[in-house]
Amino acid sequence: MIGEFAIDGVFLSSVLVSAVIALAASFVLRRALSRVGAYRFVWHPALFDTALFVILWAVVVTVPSPLKP
Repeated sequence: MIGEFAIDGVFLSSVLVSAVIALAASFVLRRALSRVGAYRFVWHPALFDTALFVILWAVVVTVPSPLKP
């Protein structure tokens, strides 16, 4: 993703926008995994959460977005 997004005249880096989307998805998925009880099988929850965020960020960057110019 190269470029920026213009929101009301404010230019935001595409890296920042994709990271915020991935972070929001990470929060939702973490809450769902916590309710299901999946963290009982995870050795290191903080490391798992970091890996989950990185994977979601990669997915957000590779999936085509309707907001791209």
